[in-house]
Amino acid sequence: MTQATTRAVFLDRDGVLNRAIVRDSKPYPPASLAEMEILPGAPEAAKRLAQAGFLLIVVTNQPDVARGTTTRETVEEINGAIGRIMPISEFRVCYHDSADGCDCRKPKPGALLAAARVHQIDLPRSFMVGDRWRDIEAGQAAGCKTIFIDYGYDEKQPKNVDFSVGSLEEAARRILETC
Repeated sequence: MTQATTRAVFLDRDGVLNRAIVRDSKPYPPASLAEMEILPGAPEAAKRLAQAGFLLIVVTNQPDVARGTTTRETVEEINGAIGRIMPISEFRVCYHDSADGCDCRKPKPGALLAAARVHQIDLPRSFMVGDRWRDIEAGQAAGCKTIFIDYGYDEKQPKNVDFSVGSLEEAARRILETC
């Protein structure tokens, strides 16, 4: 068996790389490429992490596809735009809704574990960065260090995060200081 030696930063998409659309203190994905806005400092933070040797893997839940309120094409168009701006190694998208019970939907760690197998990722030396409790729980279940970008959403909050920060820029600083 090959020893896992690659370090990765797993990134949620909406609220980490691009601005989440907040309605009634809850975050939602942009409904179109025109509505998508890259967060200030996110491209530079991603480049610094990649230059430090981390694979950048986006792990995102997009249940609006299963709910019929957006299309795969829209999700892929937004991912493509992000991928042209940032050095993302891979996008792993869960198109299911909670009731589907799949392993790839965060808070389950299936998408992180699958990426770890493909890329020989050393999970204890890797990080999950997210803005919701589901991201943090998935990272914890996969054995990663976790970084919570806290926007004060009106929803369940994560427990026992390794770091709580205000932006991907700050998360990148913490990661680079820790390594």
